[in-house]
Amino acid sequence: MTDTAPLPAFLEDRISAAYPGEVADRILAGLDAARERPVTLRANALKTDAGTVAGELERAGIGFARAPWYPDAFALADGVRERDVWELDIYRDGLVYLQSLSSMLPPLALAPRAGADILDMCAAPGGKTSQIAALTGGAAHLTACEMSVPRAERLEHNLAKLGCRNVQVMRTDARRLDEFFSFDQILLDAPCTGSGTVRAGDPRAAERITPKLLDRVTRSQRALLDRALSALKPGGSLVYSTCSVLPAENEDQVERALRRHRDCEVKPIALAGADEGELGLPLLPGRVAGALTVCPTRAFEGFFMVRIEKGAAARRRS
Repeated sequence: MTDTAPLPAFLEDRISAAYPGEVADRILAGLDAARERPVTLRANALKTDAGTVAGELERAGIGFARAPWYPDAFALADGVRERDVWELDIYRDGLVYLQSLSSMLPPLALAPRAGADILDMCAAPGGKTSQIAALTGGAAHLTACEMSVPRAERLEHNLAKLGCRNVQVMRTDARRLDEFFSFDQILLDAPCTGSGTVRAGDPRAAERITPKLLDRVTRSQRALLDRALSALKPGGSLVYSTCSVLPAENEDQVERALRRHRDCEVKPIALAGADEGELGLPLLPGRVAGALTVCPTRAFEGFFMVRIEKGAAARRRS
């Protein structure tokens, strides 16, 4: 680790306390390597296909690698900057969306179905919402929640640019979603500390990632997860995810929620090609069998995700 703007001591202590020494060292090394993370993007299947995007990148002289677990995911070559992508027609026309590789995983884990009623509980700025729309060919009934008015406006702008239809944006706090609503599938990418996305050398990280922040987001996560599982239809599925590697935001939340919602259980996440090639997923050990924790690396942000299903014969709790 460099001595210049090191990681917050609070974060290093929490990681060291949560993982065996060798694993903790791997996480800290990954956060250090994140200083030089490549630009990554997703082909927007609502408007184009991955082959067309690949051809356009090649014509622009931009090298790239492909993710074996998702044909629409691209990691661009060293030295390519986001502004290089901004200048391309495929970006201006909404054929691609700049998105981290790790954040593409939760919609894949959800395996959204055409015709399903799907809720994205914390939707802005719209990367995962638009990806769900693309994975269903625009044929799902999508509800996207965002409580912040400016962020909701940004969400609506991005959805329009990317050609998303049949999406209802609700400017509301998902924790207070009316009891009337219920859904076949729910994505809860919860607000978190961002411990998996911080980059060593960021001088502002120590100001952001604090015990106070951890306390605030864990309380929000508990309320959101409770509301999500209550709003899930019997036989439905939910993916809970965070961009954190701290068990307090991940395994602890899942275990607590399952104690409260006895009609729900974890189902393993299966992603074809997850362990293949240079962009195979760098996974960490975890307490919840079937969940995935992605280790931060040069290519990936640290991320946690778990798929939970509600029993088909479950009675909806009051």
